Amino acid sequence: MQMDIVHPPMKELLTKVDSRYTLAVLAAKRARQLLDGAQVKVKVPSNKNVTRALAEVVEDKIGYERTKLGIK
Repeated sequence: MQMDIVHPPMKELLTKVDSRYTLAVLAAKRARQLLDGAQVKVKVPSNKNVTRALAEVVEDKIGYERTKLGIK
């Protein structure tokens, strides 16, 4: 599967989170972790961390927990 700005589709991504804001925060936090050296949990033909993070979201390899202080 090709991963780019269109794939995975936004419709599919939004079924994994409660809002676009949550998706943006989750992807940004995970992309930062990948930049800092965290291991990629899915195999994608891209070297872009945001694309890798979105692939992890759509494949249920990462999730989030909503707290009073924000998203963890």
